[in-house]
Amino acid sequence: MFRILAVVVASISIGASAVPALSQANDPYIFDLNSPQLDVRASLGDNTDNEFLKYGYPGPVSDFLLRSRYATSFNRALRNPNWVAEHLTLANLNGTADRSNADFKEDKDIPAMFRAHLKDYYRSGFDRGHMCPAADAKKDDQAMKETFLLTNMAPQVGVGFNRNYWAYLEAFVRDLTTSFDDVYCISGPLYLPVQEDGKWYVKYQVIGNPPNVAVPTHFFKVVLVKQGSNFSLGAFALPNKAIDNSTPLADFDVPVETVEKAAGLVFFDKLERTSVTPLCSKIKCSFK
Repeated sequence: MFRILAVVVASISIGASAVPALSQANDPYIFDLNSPQLDVRASLGDNTDNEFLKYGYPGPVSDFLLRSRYATSFNRALRNPNWVAEHLTLANLNGTADRSNADFKEDKDIPAMFRAHLKDYYRSGFDRGHMCPAADAKKDDQAMKETFLLTNMAPQVGVGFNRNYWAYLEAFVRDLTTSFDDVYCISGPLYLPVQEDGKWYVKYQVIGNPPNVAVPTHFFKVVLVKQGSNFSLGAFALPNKAIDNSTPLADFDVPVETVEKAAGLVFFDKLERTSVTPLCSKIKCSFK
């Protein structure tokens, strides 16, 4: 989705990278959550009843997709999810589905011209990185297979990230279910600016032939846990590169607001933020 973002002068540190805070007006568009092939004009109501959009609303469209073990919003311009949301408990993590029975597949709920294709990843040098991990969907074969749809993927560095540090973070989130009744996790990509010659630029690779899928510079996980009536909230933002296994997870602990400004998203807005404790003050944010 193309958006106009205003860069604030002050920058905020995320891991080894400096990220300027961003601001964005609220998106006024409400989409029909029951149909990925939604009627955009109908969903916008009176917003299109004017002379300028007489013959159609051009977009942008974020496809909302509801699966067995996650929900996602897909970005047609970048061919990656905007975010993928999960709800984890000890009970719903149980199951015997085997990932060896699942294959990566293109998501036919997305129009072909806006879809990520299997050929885009072929010999790209990047892994198809899960946002909702396969290990979170052992419920049954259908749930497992849905995690292998490309609408749940984004290009990730393989060795040192997708196959290592990112996987450890996924396991960390799953392990929270042993200490809390409910764990809510929202994961997604970030495209963060870098400073060169005193100026800020957003630069990212695009894979595919022709170029089709954006390679995120960073990835985030925002985690909300609930125990009884008490909530704790934390956010982690990691660069899309090999990370040494000895790097403390706390190095990537950032304010939730940092991710919100960078992604143009608002997380868990039905909760009063002042009544929620920081996750890493409640537990030790580290890998076992």
